[in-house]
Amino acid sequence: MASLKTFTSCFVISSLLLACSWFVAIEAHGSAPIVKGLSWTFYESSCPKVESIIRKELKKVFKKDIGQAAGLLRLHFHDCFVQGCDGSVLLDRSASGPSEQDAPPNLTLRAEAFKIIEQLRSLVHKACGRVVSCSDIVAISARDSVFLSGGPDYDVPLGRRDGLNFATQDATNANLPPPSANADTILSSLSTKNLDATDVVALSGGHTIGIGHCSSFTDRLYPTQDSTMDKTFANNLKKTCPKADTNATTVLDIRSPNKFDNKYYVDLMNRQGLFTSDQDLYVNKRTRGIVTSFAVNETLFFEKFVLSMTKMGQLSVLTGNQGEIRAKCSVRNSDNTYIKLETEVEEGIEALSLFK
Repeated sequence: MASLKTFTSCFVISSLLLACSWFVAIEAHGSAPIVKGLSWTFYESSCPKVESIIRKELKKVFKKDIGQAAGLLRLHFHDCFVQGCDGSVLLDRSASGPSEQDAPPNLTLRAEAFKIIEQLRSLVHKACGRVVSCSDIVAISARDSVFLSGGPDYDVPLGRRDGLNFATQDATNANLPPPSANADTILSSLSTKNLDATDVVALSGGHTIGIGHCSSFTDRLYPTQDSTMDKTFANNLKKTCPKADTNATTVLDIRSPNKFDNKYYVDLMNRQGLFTSDQDLYVNKRTRGIVTSFAVNETLFFEKFVLSMTKMGQLSVLTGNQGEIRAKCSVRNSDNTYIKLETEVEEGIEALSLFK
């Protein structure tokens, strides 16, 4: 009987602690600062079903291939870190030169992710007209990728406008630290975007889903094995990547590769992080404790991840009359022949009306 009472008491206390943790997460999310021009209810009147349209379609996409969730999440990261969350990563190269997509860090972005965003834009614009930006669609898709693969659900501040230009190759390279970067390099890079150590570790948790290419980590295997990598883990990776230039991929999180959870941090504590940029978070004194706290408390990780995503998702956003709402995500409206024709027709109709 005493044991039963003890168990019951522990269960009640644990339940209360869990409830309190979620309450803190909700409160923290609700108090996240929002950039002027963005709003939690931006499309309430102009396109009230935008989020339900996107989620409904992504449920279909992920049912066929859950791997696309990681691709969409990564697309949002790579958009925001370079020139801000303005959809510039979606733009194709033009007469002015190569686009952000042509820069080395973006060569492994999934081609299907770009197609999915364009399909979502088509569905949303068909329902509401050209009022929702491609950059907002990317942000909503990233959130749904997290939630539909097992992670937290959360609101996304909306109202971003699409950029008119893509960043240069140098700017793209400079703002996307490579997988070979250590924690100090990443902390320094993201500090320029007002993201702190907790943000860095929380956002790195996006690697709980997705894949990595051999070329991104074989420098840890050849010619000599990285001493911070578990030997069994390394031997298994060598089977997938027998040579440094092997064209193959492997999962980022060996424990639950398709589920958004905190197992990525458990991997790091077991020296099973795939990239240097992953494993060094547990080696570095400034981030080691944060990794440990997330590994033992998934609720805490989810709470901090939501806050960090909300911060990152507002980096250098365009709002109000800045930028534009693209009619096609990969092309600026000024280069879109359909938009040009539409404008010419409207101007022609207006001119004719003057003669009436």
